[in-house]
Amino acid sequence: MARTARERIDGDPVSSGVYGALLDQISALDGCELQENASSFHVAHGRAFLRIHPRRGGILVNIVLDRQLESDRVHRAERVSANRWHNEVLLKDPSELDAEMLAWIREGYALTV
Repeated sequence: MARTARERIDGDPVSSGVYGALLDQISALDGCELQENASSFHVAHGRAFLRIHPRRGGILVNIVLDRQLESDRVHRAERVSANRWHNEVLLKDPSELDAEMLAWIREGYALTV
C-alpha cells in the first residue's frame, strides 16, 4: 500500500527528527511555503528551491542551485537545464544540518529572490 510523504515521515522517528530540524531552519527564511505532495514536500519562495523526499532512516534533500555542488556529502547531482542543478543530499541525523548544509539551502533560496 502506497503511503503519503506525511505518513512516511510520521512513521519513522529518524526521518521525523531530521525533517523537524530542517523545518526549524527553513522557518527562518522569509516568505517560504511548504507544499505537500503525495511522495514529497517542496519548499518554495516563488518557485521550489528545495525538495524533501522521505527515506527510511532519514530524508533525501534536493537543493536546486545554479551549480553542481562539489562535496562528498552530495548523493547525486543532475543538470536539469543550462542554469539549474539538482543536488541531492541524504540526511540521517539532525546534526547533519550544519553550516555547510544551511549555506547551500540559503544559496538555493537566494536564487528565488
